[in-house]
Amino acid sequence: MGRIPVCLTIAGSDPSGGAGAQADLATFAALGARGASVLTAVTAQNTTGVLGVFALPAAWVAAQIDAVFDDLDVAAVKVGMLGNLGNVEAVAERLAARRPAHVVLDPVLSAAGGEPLLGEDAIGRLIEALFPLATLVTPNLPEAARLAGRELPEDPEAAARAVLDLGARAVLLKGGHRDGADVVDELVSREGPSRRFSHPRAPGPPAHGTGCALSSAVTAGLAGGLGLADAVGKAIFHVEGALRAAFPVGKGSLVLDPFWRRRI
Repeated sequence: MGRIPVCLTIAGSDPSGGAGAQADLATFAALGARGASVLTAVTAQNTTGVLGVFALPAAWVAAQIDAVFDDLDVAAVKVGMLGNLGNVEAVAERLAARRPAHVVLDPVLSAAGGEPLLGEDAIGRLIEALFPLATLVTPNLPEAARLAGRELPEDPEAAARAVLDLGARAVLLKGGHRDGADVVDELVSREGPSRRFSHPRAPGPPAHGTGCALSSAVTAGLAGGLGLADAVGKAIFHVEGALRAAFPVGKGSLVLDPFWRRRI
């Protein structure tokens, strides 16, 4: 039996368990990886929205990263919500020093309800310091437009390449914010042809934590030895299934079922 890979999430805490580090850890476990977590912020949120954010001091974020890498053999890292410029700097500095084989950067700039989760002063530094370290960057359409600083083309590949041109090695542009019966996710890379992943939109109300689940599922795939395109394809398949099995736990959005494959 092979060794179970270790995946580290660097993200904010969601006390309702549907997004953030909690969702990442559940996704790692569902896909056969051992999860570790570094918290960047404590949020007051639930399935209805984000009520408040307390970003942890950058020194504490750096100390957590060092504690994990000093002890565990980390195969891949997912970076999610960072909260402020200080945490962007701390994460970039420690990952540059530790050089994990794979980093998946989910540039969490705002919550689904529009609440800002990263200030404008930090976006430029996020691009400059973390994009070069990332195996893959996974923005949704609003995040991609904010990163690029302009309205993006309608064509998914052209829009993804606008983010790639900012210095990323590969970009998965998530298409859930576009209208249409199908969701189109576009993968572009500096090292090969683009790949388009299209699948029918899941019926029903919106679900909480889909972006977190997708980026952490890609992280688990890379940690397990998959190539980038295969890791992305299997992650999309996993999240599509989790969406179709999503269930209500509160008064707001549905919550994904990361363990849906164990129930069929």
